[in-house]
Amino acid sequence: MSQISQLQALDAGTRRREARTVIASSYLGSTIEYYDFLLYATAAAVVFPKVFFTGMDEWVGVVAAYGTFAAGYVARPLGGIIFGHFGDRLGRKNMLIISMLVMGIASTLIGLVPGAAVAGAWGAVMLVFLRVCQGIAVGGEWGGAALMALEHSESGKRGFAASFVNAGAPTGAVLGTLVMGAFAALPNDPFLAWGWRVPFLLSFVLLGVGMFVRLKVTESPIFKAALEQEQAEQAKAERAAPGTVPGGAPARREIPLLQVLRRPKTLIFTMLAGAAGFALQVVLATFSVTYAVSKGADRQGVLYAFAAASFVSIAFVIMGGRLSDKLGRRPVMIGGLVLFILYLTPMFQLLSSNNIGLIFVAFAIGLMIHSTLFGPLAAFVSEQFGTTSRYTGASLGYQLATLLGAGFTPGIVAQIFKDSGQNTAAVVWYLAIMSVVSIVFILLTREPKNNDLQTVRS
Repeated sequence: MSQISQLQALDAGTRRREARTVIASSYLGSTIEYYDFLLYATAAAVVFPKVFFTGMDEWVGVVAAYGTFAAGYVARPLGGIIFGHFGDRLGRKNMLIISMLVMGIASTLIGLVPGAAVAGAWGAVMLVFLRVCQGIAVGGEWGGAALMALEHSESGKRGFAASFVNAGAPTGAVLGTLVMGAFAALPNDPFLAWGWRVPFLLSFVLLGVGMFVRLKVTESPIFKAALEQEQAEQAKAERAAPGTVPGGAPARREIPLLQVLRRPKTLIFTMLAGAAGFALQVVLATFSVTYAVSKGADRQGVLYAFAAASFVSIAFVIMGGRLSDKLGRRPVMIGGLVLFILYLTPMFQLLSSNNIGLIFVAFAIGLMIHSTLFGPLAAFVSEQFGTTSRYTGASLGYQLATLLGAGFTPGIVAQIFKDSGQNTAAVVWYLAIMSVVSIVFILLTREPKNNDLQTVRS
């Protein structure tokens, strides 16, 4: 009996329990990974300019710190290719375990990097290296977690299931910001000397929790069925003509990356469709925090306001995924982008108020709007590719979107803000143009809600 037949033979209750276990595991694992990855964003906004880039103009130091932040995004597509290749060849589960191990170790070591006062420029070099390791790990993590949730779920519920992976991002942001915010209550000197390091060192504890959970999940049944089908086809071809498949080609599986690159339009459109969502996300997590503090707001208060808003947004990510199961991925994502364009100007007015309550409102509305876009994104990207290249294609498309949209955006936005005489109008125009570009490419990309995930090849 094939793996798909075995899956269909299971009673509905067993399938639902297995799906819930995998979704919970993907959510928890994604939360831990994004705690580590987005903790760096918070530190880049409030700590690194003063620890690793001392002796510079304030906003020059911010731009330099955001440059190290970008290094992680540059590495994410590489992680998607590496982990995607082996995930499509060997399975999703093992790659998720390895990616979490790399992320946990790299994040813990960031907490031990000496500052400029001790190591000079070498501190920044070590910081960039570990940030690259983080990027490679999260580049492999997202695709595996999204596919495990997607491929275990029933048709018609895939957007809802996959949205839990993206819900891990705001959950990780809440966790990371709360922990960093607690240590930000220290006086400035001890906070910059050692307080900011503790949240990174706690990554080692979270690593143990995450590994325990990841080891308990089962492999994707759709992947196992596809692997079984390919093995059967190859065995049949070998019996017909030993050493070859029809046409004389070697009896071997095609490299997943080549399968993806054979359809470059899908990859490029997916990347551009998702880019603005990441730009808006990272501006909220980095530049907006820096901007609010620069206008006189209390640093700890701003961090807690962002954490509270991120907590509220978790439910909206899942709601966005669920809504996309009913209306389609594209209408929900486009609606979120249009609303965010309209909201950009009032958002910065609220952030400059020097009132923590209004700053919370600014973050909360921004993240709720963004969540309607972010919720369907995991399913939207993953459903574009066939099973034997889905890990590679989804990871690469998603991570290229993060590189284009989020990797360089904090530095670009900070530079635009500085060059415009600290005028947010130029920042608003930049983000609005990015959003319009993504809307165009969402419209040009096929609606994937009803795609057959059991298709082996794209």
